[in-house]
Amino acid sequence: QVQLVESGGGLVQAGGSLRLSCVVSGRPFNTYAMGWFRQAPGKEREFVATINWSGSRTHDADSVKGRFTISRDNAKKTVYLQMNSLKVEDTAVYYCATGLSGYHSMSLSEYAYWGQGTQVTVSS
Repeated sequence: QVQLVESGGGLVQAGGSLRLSCVVSGRPFNTYAMGWFRQAPGKEREFVATINWSGSRTHDADSVKGRFTISRDNAKKTVYLQMNSLKVEDTAVYYCATGLSGYHSMSLSEYAYWGQGTQVTVSS
């Protein structure tokens, strides 16, 4: 059984930082790309960041570029999302997902398994 467990969400003031973690079990971690997505109330789930199987390639959404950094530790089967200079509009439930292949992708349909999500709330 594949499980993804996110942690690290919480309440932070605008301009602050958080680091999200996602631990994967039940599937070879170093074979597949990983991604972070988010969903705000009343909005569709959207792409945030993605990383390929080795960690050599990443891609961020324009809305978070220069503020968020995705990384992975294959030995720990964990993907991270470092979020700096947080804005009120970053408030959402953040989900990690493991890909169908080792290639990083912005498309939700390229991800096979999803975590339960972790709430990030940024106050003004």
